[in-house]
Amino acid sequence: MLTHTAADLAVNPLDASSLLAAFGALGIAVVLFAETGLLIGFFLPGDSLLFTAGLLARAGTHSGPRLDLTQVLVAAAVGALAGAQCGYVLGRRGGRTLLGRSRNRRLHEGAARAEELLDRYGHARAIVLARFVPVVRTVLNPLAGALGVAPRTFALWQTAGGLVWTVGLVLAGYGLGSAVPNVDRYLLPLVGLVVALSLLPLALELLRSRRTG
Repeated sequence: MLTHTAADLAVNPLDASSLLAAFGALGIAVVLFAETGLLIGFFLPGDSLLFTAGLLARAGTHSGPRLDLTQVLVAAAVGALAGAQCGYVLGRRGGRTLLGRSRNRRLHEGAARAEELLDRYGHARAIVLARFVPVVRTVLNPLAGALGVAPRTFALWQTAGGLVWTVGLVLAGYGLGSAVPNVDRYLLPLVGLVVALSLLPLALELLRSRRTG
């Protein structure tokens, strides 16, 4: 009979490996839905979760939970796309009011950056770029609804950005895991690198706008 200590059963919502070990592919869908659709999910580790899931789905892994690549890709896409659409609907019904009730500084900073993206780059590019920026991808969806972004425009570009974000990060982790033996030993620095790279599209866009401005 198997016994589990409290430490074994505890799940750290900020640790991608802990979430995947506890919930597998289903956890990916739930976390991405919460991060992209609910304001309370701004702290969840979307980037690192996707990359780690791809890493653990590679063939021949010997540590951590074993994940199926197809299941990971489907769960990631469903969670991210459904979450964004849910956030948009909530925003249309009172996103400004919900945001105003929060006292979290990071959340309000993310909202300011999201609104700046919408103003500076237009709806299409802002919706796609926001997928790659932590916190901003949480608040932009309800903010787009609150600001009256056309439903068809939002649905089209959140789908495009969501698929590029989820599939890209999962396959990046899977490809690296397949190419480098025992790469999971270096998971923490790799996750840090992924988070840094997730900010690169926004940085490049800002640099481009300054040069043309």
